[in-house]
Amino acid sequence: MTTMTMKVVTAVLAVSVTAACSGFDRLLSVQTPSRLAEESYLVPANAALISSSAVADYECALGGYAVASGMAAGELFDATQTAARWSYDRRNILAVDATYATATCEGIGVFTPINTARYTNDQAVTKLEEWSDAQVPNRQRMIALNSAIAGFSLVLLGEGFCSGTINVGATLTPTQLFDSAEVRFTKAITAATTANDAAILNLAYAGRARARINKANKPGAAEDAARVPVAFVYNATSDATVGRRNNRMFQQNNQSFSVTIATAYRTLNDPRVSLTNQNRLASDQVNQLWTQNKFTSLTASYPIASGIESQLILAEARGGAEGIAILNALRARTGVALPALTAQETANFNEAVAEERRRELFLQGNRWFDVRRFNPTLVPTTGTAYAKGGVYGDQRCWPLPDAEVLANPNARG
Repeated sequence: MTTMTMKVVTAVLAVSVTAACSGFDRLLSVQTPSRLAEESYLVPANAALISSSAVADYECALGGYAVASGMAAGELFDATQTAARWSYDRRNILAVDATYATATCEGIGVFTPINTARYTNDQAVTKLEEWSDAQVPNRQRMIALNSAIAGFSLVLLGEGFCSGTINVGATLTPTQLFDSAEVRFTKAITAATTANDAAILNLAYAGRARARINKANKPGAAEDAARVPVAFVYNATSDATVGRRNNRMFQQNNQSFSVTIATAYRTLNDPRVSLTNQNRLASDQVNQLWTQNKFTSLTASYPIASGIESQLILAEARGGAEGIAILNALRARTGVALPALTAQETANFNEAVAEERRRELFLQGNRWFDVRRFNPTLVPTTGTAYAKGGVYGDQRCWPLPDAEVLANPNARG
């Protein structure tokens, strides 16, 4: 090849490479069609989608929380060979642990899914309040629903964790988180009243009653709980086709055998704690597999709030003979048909309330905070050998994750 020819070829190659690189630059500058800019999404035409998607975030978070807190509270035993989950079961979560801090709700994470649900529901309310009724049909109803669900997200954060944060803010105590939840429930009550939506109104009253009893505001809790009909229930929806939408308790216990019912619940002889002994080992080949009968499929609905829970709150708040009468009425109802509590069982009223809650609200995500509120002896007891290594700890709430502290300068110190 002559020198002149080589120069021509080199020049052509240089032009070709330059053109190709320019083409690559243009390709790299194209936005991925599967990603939608937030400003294009947060528009009135998408209001119903924004609202329902935020609710779905909470539904998934609630399912993961119910399983994780069920292990921590002694309702469930972990039945996997996945060591990252054993800290829930062993009651010794560390702030550096990844699963509880950053895993998805499908992966039985808690901190990130709950905070995501709080954020997206608050965001939905903010946008809905910017828009008009003319732009968005049923706007007040959606404001009510998303406000209530944001409130429940904060309730879970306060119940599950020793402290928390909101929007990169300062560290908050559980009581402060319940205060923030109450603000959202109150907004939901106002909007649901305007929308004339009885179901969401009852949901908001039930949620505010829960936040108030968590703060030991018994008069306020009783006032709200008394407004909720006994037969009321507001359910999270489930679906079998998408893993994120599964009934998480059924999926983890009855389908994948990743958790088993804890020993303390297996012989209660109580229709509210209906179980089946599968007479086989669970997935870890260590624990016996016992399954729950409360949620019967991947599509089974899951209670967010109910009149039964509100009656338990009312009984606790009123106390005395009236409180005992409320507990006995729940025990006598159709489908339960249990005898009245004995004088011995009601001698310590708080213990009676805690025990009725343990049975009525089995696997619904309530027991973990009750372990903190009522301070029962932990089961299995602290220091007992854990079958997969180590010993049971004395945790009654989860620490604020290091992942949050390191990313949030306001949460430090």
